[in-house]
Amino acid sequence: MELAIIIAVVVVALVFDYTNGFHDAANAIATSVSTRALTPRAALAMAAVMNFVGAFLGQKVAQTVGETIDPGSGAHGLVIVMGGLVGAIAWNLITWYFGLPSSSSHALIGGLVGSALAAGAFVNWATVIEKVVIPMVLSPLVAFGLGFLVMVGIMWGFRNAAPGKVGSGFRLAQTVSAAAMALGHGLQDAQKTMGVIFLALLAGGYVAAGDPLPFWVIFAAAAAISLGTYSGGWRIMRTLGRRIIDLDPPRGFAAESVAASVLYSTAYVFEAPISTTHTITSAIMGVGATKRVSAVRWGVARSIVTAWVLTFPMAGAMAAGTYLLLRYVLQLP
Repeated sequence: MELAIIIAVVVVALVFDYTNGFHDAANAIATSVSTRALTPRAALAMAAVMNFVGAFLGQKVAQTVGETIDPGSGAHGLVIVMGGLVGAIAWNLITWYFGLPSSSSHALIGGLVGSALAAGAFVNWATVIEKVVIPMVLSPLVAFGLGFLVMVGIMWGFRNAAPGKVGSGFRLAQTVSAAAMALGHGLQDAQKTMGVIFLALLAGGYVAAGDPLPFWVIFAAAAAISLGTYSGGWRIMRTLGRRIIDLDPPRGFAAESVAASVLYSTAYVFEAPISTTHTITSAIMGVGATKRVSAVRWGVARSIVTAWVLTFPMAGAMAAGTYLLLRYVLQLP
């Protein structure tokens, strides 16, 4: 039975990775599409390729995810991981349906923690607080502040330039910044699925705690998130690209560049699984605030922040319910 559960957990983890891809596709390309720097299909293809490549650029974030809980061994440990995944997928689908750019990352961590708490398993609160909760609070603030400052610098540096030439130049530059953002998304988000699959293999006794990630895990996670990205996330793309603020090419470039920088620094320096959604949304708000405070549609922003706050507990609650249901169905002690 354990082998069947392991296979099921891996499949569900890759399904989560796929939903992460289409849920977060807008993160990388919404600004470029909304400013017409790229066509939607070309942007999705570029983002899919860069997500795939980014997944191979490191495993530090995967290690952090793998350290958040200790599900134990055997079928019971595998059911804990499965509960966390199902809770995260359910919340992803709910927020996708309503077009809210919530965090797949925090849905996953919240799901794992909720399932572990329901099972009475060990939760590494030091890792959760230091590498999840604190970055969850700080990364949007940093992205907002940097977005504002970078945009002010661009406005000052090009204050005497012809608007038409500036727009054309930054529209071309957005191709690079969007690619960098997509690469950072693959670097961050694909690794989270790798960490969950590693947890399942660890619970099943197929790997030891200090073992490196198997290549097939890296490849499978990269492929799943890439395919999900290419399938698109049009509902959320409209929210990020138009409903928060009407972006122009310079602001789109500034938001993407800042968001990508934050993703790389947190992955390599702090090994923290931050939210690409929080990061790009906050950067968009920051660059938008340089127009005027009223240029940002704060009502939409408030709805997004509400989804952010609810993500961790709601995914955790759904994961806990899933764990209890699976434990009853499988008649586990």
